[in-house]
Amino acid sequence: MTKVSASAGGPGLKPSGSPAERFTSQDWTDFPTPVATDESWQFAPLSRVRPLLDRATTTGTIALRADQRDPVRWSSVIARHPATGRVLQPADRVSALAWAQADRAWILDIPARHTSDRPITIELHAEPGIAYHHLVINLARDSSAVVVLDHHGHTTSSGNVEVSLSQGARLTLVDLHQWQDDAVHLSTHACAVGPSATLHHVSVNLGGGVVRTAPSVHFLGPGGTAHLIGAGIAGRGQHLETRLYIDHAHPDCVSDVLYKNVLGAADARTAWTGDVRIRPRARQTSTYEMNRNLILSAGARADSVPNLEIETGDVREAGHASATGRFDDEQLFYLQARGIPHDQAQRLVVRGFLGDVVHRIGAPAVRDSVTAAIDARLDRDLLPKGSVTFS
Repeated sequence: MTKVSASAGGPGLKPSGSPAERFTSQDWTDFPTPVATDESWQFAPLSRVRPLLDRATTTGTIALRADQRDPVRWSSVIARHPATGRVLQPADRVSALAWAQADRAWILDIPARHTSDRPITIELHAEPGIAYHHLVINLARDSSAVVVLDHHGHTTSSGNVEVSLSQGARLTLVDLHQWQDDAVHLSTHACAVGPSATLHHVSVNLGGGVVRTAPSVHFLGPGGTAHLIGAGIAGRGQHLETRLYIDHAHPDCVSDVLYKNVLGAADARTAWTGDVRIRPRARQTSTYEMNRNLILSAGARADSVPNLEIETGDVREAGHASATGRFDDEQLFYLQARGIPHDQAQRLVVRGFLGDVVHRIGAPAVRDSVTAAIDARLDRDLLPKGSVTFS
């Protein structure tokens, strides 16, 4: 196992002495068992994720299937193969346990200067029980791809996803969660963005009892761009959580973050924490992060914590914002006054709220499928007639 005490800024970075240096290690025993007072776990329902906090026997499965086409290569290697761990440095106990417990790793390689003609879908289908997975996505120089991770099934699982973008590469990665209601899934996405490369990371959380995603972005050279966007719909008993970390370690890089959640039941919970760090050498950085939450039912709770750590005065722009509010009765009245039925008016308001996130998905086919998945989620149980009630 490899232990890394302070270089969690990603491959090749040295500690700057900042209090924000994150401890990382591939040895899960280096991390204490999370408790409710830990900052990184303060919002998580620890009782529901307890099976994933200690080494456990694998009793379930997650099957990964890709519809790749030549010259794109899809392969499987033994766990902890030299092709893995180049980007990932686990920053919590769950990620380190998934590193230790996954028995194989799946690798998707996009060759240099190749542009995929249509999205590549990787299906992650789970059968009941405890399971772990590891996925690596590599884009060679000046390549371009759209990759969709489509999650289904019943599971108690955790996994790691490594993303490596070489110079000039462009990737749209859509992380679509459509788990069954009893699923518990914790995942870490470690992304390395090379010089002049562009990452569009899209998170769509529509199913599962507990879904916690931790994306991180590390810039490996100047001129990189990262757009992180997300849309989540939390219904009865659901907990959706995102903890992101963006490390600006090189000049002239851009990061843009927009996450929106809709909470449709009294016991629905969402949590969002965004940490953006601008290191001393990251001059002329441009970054902005926004989280917005729409409350549809009294009792729902949304926690939002945007953070910025700026270690240089030479930035182009840096800011963050957060807003949480209830359903706007005036909007609903406006639509109903023009003859739109109550249920349809509710759906229009919710779709409008999530629309600017969905519209940022560059691939039309993926955008349409995400829109259809959101509509299906709304129709299933989120907005029954009369559901928007406040005391």
